[in-house]
Amino acid sequence: MSHPLAEVRVLELTNFIAGPFCGCQLADLGADVIKIETPGAGDHARRNPPIVAGDGAAFFALNRGKRSVALDLKDRRGRAAFLRLVETADVLIENMRPGAMADLGIDAETVRSINPRLIYCSISGFGQTGPWSSRAGLDLIAQAASGIMSITGEPGGAPVKCGIPVADLATALYGALAITAALRARDETGVGQTIDLSLFESALALGVWETAQYFATGEVAEPLGSGHRSSAPYQAFRCVDGYITLGAVTPASWHGVCVALGEEHLEKDSRFDTVVKRKSRERELAEILEAVTITMPRDHWQTRLGEAGVPSGPIYRYDEALATDHVRERGMVATVDHPRAGEVRMVASPIHFGGTPTRRPAAAPILGQHGHEVFQEIGMSDGDIAALVSAGVLVVPG
Repeated sequence: MSHPLAEVRVLELTNFIAGPFCGCQLADLGADVIKIETPGAGDHARRNPPIVAGDGAAFFALNRGKRSVALDLKDRRGRAAFLRLVETADVLIENMRPGAMADLGIDAETVRSINPRLIYCSISGFGQTGPWSSRAGLDLIAQAASGIMSITGEPGGAPVKCGIPVADLATALYGALAITAALRARDETGVGQTIDLSLFESALALGVWETAQYFATGEVAEPLGSGHRSSAPYQAFRCVDGYITLGAVTPASWHGVCVALGEEHLEKDSRFDTVVKRKSRERELAEILEAVTITMPRDHWQTRLGEAGVPSGPIYRYDEALATDHVRERGMVATVDHPRAGEVRMVASPIHFGGTPTRRPAAAPILGQHGHEVFQEIGMSDGDIAALVSAGVLVVPG
């Protein structure tokens, strides 16, 4: 059975994380993603350590299953060759600063005049319009400006960035969703459209709970460590060998916590007999519960809490998480053969379709690896391709 986005061609002009991760989602779903890179340099992520066989390790994961064309878009011949590719494409993704694509002569208006069916997705720090549109944007800056950093960390502590680049990754996922929706709309209308996404707005949109609270009450959210905005206990607790997380979000799960920890009396304690009371005295409650959890290892409490029906789990490092039986049996680690790096492991797509499977991961491309074959596919003669190569406009591996 074919993959969901089989026969969809994507041109990707992106660097680092948000754009490449967006393209990665589409490649996993079966799209032919052609990465247009600057000759001699390529995606900036190729140079981010740790370096493996000449490329950054993260580049392998973010760009799996794509093809690479190293093309000089500042040269008129490179631009002309690119526009021939545009004629065959369904989607274009770019994450340059606003105005940069126009400077190259490949802005949305220009390329969509050549191919009206094209879906043109622009990813930037703050969007293509608005008073902040010209500001440089990175994940850190978006997390700061959106409020995420103001609520991350321990109460009273310094602002903390999320451990993963959540603004970049969220923008990528919104981008993949928007592109698939635009493809569906094109089925009805016959024409493509532009998509304007920003790291800032994507990060802001993730603050669903916090902004709802502010709009309803005027109360500004503060950092809670691992705690919950309205429930308790709901956090991490120390054990002999690390931490266990648990969440009592219903009367039944609160009962389960009390039983699992051997603290049945707490259920009838007037200080904690409603969720409102537990939340108002959560620090006091946490101290009582942690005095118990600290006496035994994580696995002990995971078993006890599981038997009591309490949502719970240990805090794992990545090496521990990747080594679990569950990850192995769900096929979440893929191994691909890279022409230079050999066997490369990476986390696979978490999407498990019942009918139209995701594509098995393939190795990320060497810079310019597919330039010759891609232009052959669109009907360019071997002589014209050789002329681009000879001029240094199209660079292919030696």
